[in-house]
Amino acid sequence: MKIKQIKSVMAVFFVAVTLILGIHGVAGLALAADGTAKPDWFFNDIVDMAFVKQHVQVPMAENIMLIDARPKRAKYDSGHIPMAVSIPDMEFDENMGKLPQNKETLLIYYCEGVECKLSHNSAKKAVKLGYSNVKVYAEGFPGWMKEPGHYASVSAEYVKKQMDGGTDMLLVDSRPKRAKFDKGHIPGAVSIPDSEFEQMTGQLPQDKNKLLVFYCEGYQCKLSHKSAQRAIALGFTNVKVHSGGYPEWVAKFGDAGTGGVKKTASKLKGGKEEGSIDIPEFEKIMKENPESIFLADVRDADEFAKGSLKTAVNIPVDQLKKRIAELPTDKPIVFVCGTGARSGESFYMVQDLRPEMKSVYYVEAGMTFKKDGSFEITKPK
Repeated sequence: MKIKQIKSVMAVFFVAVTLILGIHGVAGLALAADGTAKPDWFFNDIVDMAFVKQHVQVPMAENIMLIDARPKRAKYDSGHIPMAVSIPDMEFDENMGKLPQNKETLLIYYCEGVECKLSHNSAKKAVKLGYSNVKVYAEGFPGWMKEPGHYASVSAEYVKKQMDGGTDMLLVDSRPKRAKFDKGHIPGAVSIPDSEFEQMTGQLPQDKNKLLVFYCEGYQCKLSHKSAQRAIALGFTNVKVHSGGYPEWVAKFGDAGTGGVKKTASKLKGGKEEGSIDIPEFEKIMKENPESIFLADVRDADEFAKGSLKTAVNIPVDQLKKRIAELPTDKPIVFVCGTGARSGESFYMVQDLRPEMKSVYYVEAGMTFKKDGSFEITKPK
């Protein structure tokens, strides 16, 4: 074998050994995957996704901390590896108190990928502080999200921002309904306990691309993570988990109903029957400001096609359970049908499935709908 060939074989062998050993953090091997030298700013102990996955647990072990070195508002809030703690590299000194007292704790830093220096900088700072078990996941958050089945965790600030901005989002409380949800939950959330997930998939939206955010009882709680994985398995493509959950929401924005949501449904004047709307009130709204309410016609599609109210959305009562996530929380909901029977049934269905919605009504009267969008009401005697 020629000397040139021997050198080539040795180079390939060295690169292979580097990739096998160095990727798990063996110091001193400084070649990148393509055989070129790593940047001199790289930390000396690099780990791969398999290593990170092995250590990401809910709850996290006391002797492990996963740290996001990216800016909090610009990056961490809108998406981070589940269970990661935000300690931006630019604010390292101000946040040293978040680091564990035990200097032997495994610290895994990451940022925005192989071109990002922040995690490497922070890892070096941690070593200077005396931490002896420090790693860097160089592929960072982008690498994490490339793995099929992976999802991002988001902050309470992110959830509130989506609410305030009117984002088309379904916020799901994965905790037990009676034991937790009924006693307090994030405003606008739907109760789908993880233990009943398969029986309640009908409450999930038909649009598999709709934003779903799951939460439960904080960083010690697995329920929201399990539900998120179930949703992904069903084909939903935009799934996130608010790992801090209800406890973090309350700490930052107050108890249920005080979350600072800008849009809340106003109350309407009720009729004599429970859940019914006052007929003169309804007629006035339809004449002056029909867009101020969400009008759901719960008759069958063929009936709706023959004539309905101009602003009405057709949600047949037998589809309401599956489509209940479509009901908004920022305006009153009024159900209509031809007699008040199916609309009344719809009202009580919402009470059972989304009891947090307090501004829901139905027209308790006979209604005749015309093709031009006009209608006539036969008031009950």
